[in-house]
Amino acid sequence: ASSRDLRYADKLQQKAKEKGLDLDELRSQAREEARRKEKEEAVALLPSINKVQTSPQVKTQSDSPKAPGTLPTRKDSSPVKPLSSILNVTRLLATSHTSSQISALWTAYHASRTGGTGRGFVCASLPVESYNAMMNVARQYPVFVVPIPRESTPDTCEGSGTAHEFYFLQWNFHQPPSAIEPDPFERATPGSSYDLPQTSTVLFTPLQEYKLRTSFATPYLVLTFYTDLSQSHGIVLLRGEITPSPASAAASPGQQTTGRFLLSQIDAQLLAVGVQKFYLWGEGRMDGGGQDSAPEELLKQFHEKPEEFSWQDLLRHSNV
Repeated sequence: ASSRDLRYADKLQQKAKEKGLDLDELRSQAREEARRKEKEEAVALLPSINKVQTSPQVKTQSDSPKAPGTLPTRKDSSPVKPLSSILNVTRLLATSHTSSQISALWTAYHASRTGGTGRGFVCASLPVESYNAMMNVARQYPVFVVPIPRESTPDTCEGSGTAHEFYFLQWNFHQPPSAIEPDPFERATPGSSYDLPQTSTVLFTPLQEYKLRTSFATPYLVLTFYTDLSQSHGIVLLRGEITPSPASAAASPGQQTTGRFLLSQIDAQLLAVGVQKFYLWGEGRMDGGGQDSAPEELLKQFHEKPEEFSWQDLLRHSNV
């Protein structure tokens, strides 16, 4: 055993001795305490969920009523940027590219950010059909909680050796981008449409911070789904921006800082995968009798029967 493991065991032994318990009893007591705290979390979160769902003024949008055709204004530091501010879309479409080539360019672009490290960003592309399927679910169930594994401490005494931090996610929906104009010399087909799906964002905030600060909570990760190429190439581009740490934001150019972002790259990837797991129903899982419908049922239960929602089931079926 490593010296760290020995120190950990010594702390457990000491804590058990202080409470007059053996190690198994201590672990059992810790698990019961964790379950009690999870129930308290659920009870405390329900009013916030109801408030979010009944209020059209979410924390990322303007307090003034939205006019038709107006792009909502976000209050946080990551507004919805047009795709043209990231890529030269006109130049990209000047020559023929397949959806696979555009996806590769999108990945290469983000990998070149932050001095060629790619830190602070996650990206992906997905078929427009999958995006539309997620949007249908998200409009009905716009908020949820995703767990991220954390290393246990002696105080948690989890038998599995894994603790979790919960992140509150919230979908927001924005005006669709301007459609790419069709070729004026191309004959229009009856019933053809160049309307694009709505742009959407998903904000992630630590649950504890959201409970304390609600609308003033800082999003640690903002996912933006760009639908500009959904008609021309059948794909939606996903860009995730991790919020820089205060020390990094205040640093002068060239100054080295530690902990540049509020979230690690791995955690950001896990949260992005969590969106797909709970909102892309029927995809990435087995069909037929062996289909795993647990994520779908958990999301429904979270909104429709919150009194029956089990945090233990969420941890058991997350595996993000």
